[in-house]
Order: sequence, then C-alpha cells, then structure tokens
Amino acid sequence: MEVAYYGGTFIDIDEKVIPIQERGHQFGDGVYEVIRVYNGKPFMLEEHLDRLEMSAKEILLNMPLTRDELKAITAEGLQKSGINEAEIYIQITRGIAPRNHIFPDVPAQFAMTIRQAKQFSSEKREDGVSVTLLEDERWANCFIKSLNLLPNVIAKQKAVTNGHDEAVLVRDGKVTEGSSSNVFAVKDGILYTTPATKKILHGITRAAVITCAQKLGISVVEKDMDVEFFLSADEAFFTSTSVEIMPITQIDDTVLPADRPLTNKLYEAYQALYQTVNK
Repeated sequence: MEVAYYGGTFIDIDEKVIPIQERGHQFGDGVYEVIRVYNGKPFMLEEHLDRLEMSAKEILLNMPLTRDELKAITAEGLQKSGINEAEIYIQITRGIAPRNHIFPDVPAQFAMTIRQAKQFSSEKREDGVSVTLLEDERWANCFIKSLNLLPNVIAKQKAVTNGHDEAVLVRDGKVTEGSSSNVFAVKDGILYTTPATKKILHGITRAAVITCAQKLGISVVEKDMDVEFFLSADEAFFTSTSVEIMPITQIDDTVLPADRPLTNKLYEAYQALYQTVNK
C-alpha cells in the first residue's frame, strides 16, 4: 500500500493537503531525497540523509526533524506500506507563509511518500537506452538537491519527445550529467565520470559505483569529458537511485559498441553490494 506523510501525520497518498501558501509550492523553496528500499531496508540511508542535511544547509533551511526522527518516520512508513521494494521520497520546504521572497519565521515542513520502486526488465538493461545531448541551462549550484527542477524536466521532455530515454547535459563543451542521472564513460578499460563539483549532483549511486569499480580493480578518473570524448566511448552508462546502472547504446546518431564488459561487471557488483548490505 502506498503511503504519505504530511503535517506530522500519515495520510492517504491521494489526500489534498498542500496549503496554497506552502513555499515549496510557490517558490520551489526546499530540498528532497529519493531513497531506494531493497528487501524492506533503505539502501545507503545515512548517505542520503547526509546529502539532505547538506542541501538544507546550503539554502539556509533549518531541518524540522532530527536524523533519528527522520529515520523513525521512514521506518514507520515502510512498516505501514508493507512494500519491500520501494522508493521513499522525502521533501523539506521552508514552510507555510504569505508569499514573500524574504524568509518567513515559520517552521519548515516535512513530507514523505512511499511507493513501489520502478522496475526495469532484464531485456531493457540488455538493450540499453538512447540519449540526446542538450545544452545545460541549469543554475550554478547543481550539487544542491533542490526542488527547482524545471530545466531538468524540460530537458527530459525534449529527450522523450525526440525518441530518447534521457538527456545528457553539456556546459561549455563539457558533459555534466543527465537530466536525472550521473553519467559515466569507459575508454580503453578506464572508467571516466564528471568530477563532483558544484556543476553536478553528487549522486549516491554514483559514489557507490565508483567504490564498486575500485574494488574490482578498475581505474577511475574524474575529469571533464568533452563531447568528442563522450561520443568515442567504448561504453557509457548513467546512474541514479531509481535506475541503478543503465547502459547507453546510442548518443543522438552515434551508436556505441554492443559489447559492454565493464558496465556488466559494475552492475553485478552493484547488485551484490545492496544485496549484501540489505540482507
């Protein structure tokens, strides 16, 4: 059963509860996290909460709950839902107040939903996906996981409208990340990804994949990849909490090699990681 939480209580997920003067609704004034649940246990929960607290600090938002309180609410929600393979969405906004750009002196608001996790077939992972390159028009602080996602939404929609699964964003000739993912490329047996600067989200799955690669003895290089380098990759894939690791088979008109040994090894290692941690 899908569940939701708002205003200090669990509610029906379809209940209309957001006040018209909620700053998340009017300004996108807030931060969020998406946490994957495997076998009833949140995966890398501490890392997600670390990033949530960092994002809140960066936008000068006081957390309305302690970490222990957040963990208790998510645990209670999972128990109520009965969903073993779930996605937890948590959101914190600056609160409810008459619309004004100046921060109001009101308590921040916490919201949460728990739904069935997205599932991707083995055929989808085998076939991989097509991506398109688009100009990165987002703000300068993409490392903050804020609610202001309109440029990401537009990029994703442009990609889907033109027959692709994801948009890979490019700024000043360099690949940054996907509209809702981090991006990796493989060249001559070396794994490359964009450095974790303010230009990209510091993905939790991204970090886990780098750890998996290092344990497998795969060299990892964090560098700004220009478009020519990305198009000439031997393999490429993107990562996120929802998709885990998804192979890229085509970048606009460029078809990548069908053989993906490192991507496959990394996906197996990532599966082993969450299965081991979440036993």
